[in-house]
Amino acid sequence: MPVFKRLLLYMKPYWWRIMLAALASSAYGGLEGAFAYMVEPLLKKIFMTKDMVIFSFLPLAIILIFVFRAICRYVNDYFMSTAAQLAVQDVRNEIFRKNIVLDLKFFYRNQTGSLMSRIVNDVAVMQNGVAEMVSGIFRDTIGLVSLLGVIFYRDWQLAIISILVIPFTIYPANILGKKIKLTARKGQEEAGYFANILQETLSGIKIVKAFSLEDTMTKQFAQANLNYYNFTRKMIKYNALSSPIMEVITSFGIAAVIFFGGSKVMSNKMTAPEFFSFITAMALVYSPLKKLISAYSTAQRCIGASERVFEIIDATPEIIDSPDGHTLTQEDSKIEFKNVFFKYQDDYILDDVSLVAEKGQMVALVGPSGGGKSTLVSLIARFFDTNEGQVLIGTHNVRDISKESLMNHIALVDQETILFHDTIANNIRYGKPGATEEEINRAAQAAYAHDFIMDMPQGYQTSIGDRGVRLSGGQRQRLCIARAILKNAPILILDEATSALDTESEQMVQKALDNLMVARTTFVIAHRLSTVINADKIVVLEKGKIVESGSHKSLLENGGLYCRLCAQQFGKER
Repeated sequence: MPVFKRLLLYMKPYWWRIMLAALASSAYGGLEGAFAYMVEPLLKKIFMTKDMVIFSFLPLAIILIFVFRAICRYVNDYFMSTAAQLAVQDVRNEIFRKNIVLDLKFFYRNQTGSLMSRIVNDVAVMQNGVAEMVSGIFRDTIGLVSLLGVIFYRDWQLAIISILVIPFTIYPANILGKKIKLTARKGQEEAGYFANILQETLSGIKIVKAFSLEDTMTKQFAQANLNYYNFTRKMIKYNALSSPIMEVITSFGIAAVIFFGGSKVMSNKMTAPEFFSFITAMALVYSPLKKLISAYSTAQRCIGASERVFEIIDATPEIIDSPDGHTLTQEDSKIEFKNVFFKYQDDYILDDVSLVAEKGQMVALVGPSGGGKSTLVSLIARFFDTNEGQVLIGTHNVRDISKESLMNHIALVDQETILFHDTIANNIRYGKPGATEEEINRAAQAAYAHDFIMDMPQGYQTSIGDRGVRLSGGQRQRLCIARAILKNAPILILDEATSALDTESEQMVQKALDNLMVARTTFVIAHRLSTVINADKIVVLEKGKIVESGSHKSLLENGGLYCRLCAQQFGKER
């Protein structure tokens, strides 16, 4: 019920649609009762008194009644369904909005395919379920109540006999409903798993083909799909059981009514038309009852999916924006780490790190993989919060700076070139929404990207495909640099920006980076030490600790880890 009530709250803004649907469903349900009630007097008028006038108009009246019922049914279904769709649309917007603002830790803990499945598959189950549930509650409940009124009016004794079986339908419906809910939830989790396989396979299709993994991935997907089928099969089984069980149980009520009612007719305690009217109403009673039980099964599927959706909506971000956060100025570009400790789970990734980058300095972070370099720069942008210690920009702790101001103050060029299925101009414009064509052109020229852009079929309006698949690695990286140049932020983070490039592309990208780093406080993570020789400060990280710090020359003279790394790398290059 709490989940269902929460779903109904999403429908509150569309109350006028629900009211129209409720009026139409009231008329529809009321007509069922009226039809059952009129059977007895009509039979008497036509077959006992031989009223030919009523008999002549009866076919037209039946057609008009069914036309009116059809209009009521349409109005009810249309407005109730659209209200449900609009409500679920709001749910989908909210879960997407919540996904966007959650911390990176959340995304590290959850598979991308599973999150996508919740937004697409689970919300689709909600979308179908909410409309059927709410529509059924109005239309079938009103129909059931009106028909119950008729059968009690006709003969309360027979009515009690006929409804004695109804409580016996509740227990199996409840048991089946719980099984459907549990199975639906597990099935949706399995759907998320094979959605993740699909996402990973398609995004890594080059690796799949390079290592001839087609059969392996096909078998993995087929197994996940089979597991999903097994849960779906169970849900189909439980759904399919509900109607037969209901029919068997209600057959006892029908048999009892026929026996006792037939006895009344034969003993002249009840006329045949009255009994026929009662039988008609009773048969009609079981129809909305079966629909309500079916709607209950649908509700359980819907609630199972809703719980998974609300888990995301209710997730609490660990990174909380300060309500009265500071706004940084262009002068705030000195960065200081004070005794910083950080861990993802149990082991510390950063262990008592202290470091200062003065305004306008270029600080290079080098060292073996897994040393904590990327984690360190992630703390500047507050993708994570420190477990202990402080990260300062200017004189302000990053925890006390508003998120908007912090993000506007930092530009990032990552080793993973993130581009969108859009035009070249729009991909650059993400650095500064609302930027003019002239500003985009200047940024592209500074990133040495303008020439290859102009060689494209539509120039800056060329669509680059999914993740920039139509561009080379160097071209993609230069577009990312152009985006960062356009942002014009005083702090720059370069995380392995040239690691995946060939020598020619690297030289071109390095020229673009040199333009980008002018007058900015820059943190550079690099495995190619030749790119950071001229850094103002080189910091060597190993196992989360700073083991060395200084200029290229002084570190070579020390003969420590940096010196050994240079010997290994430059020796290989020679």
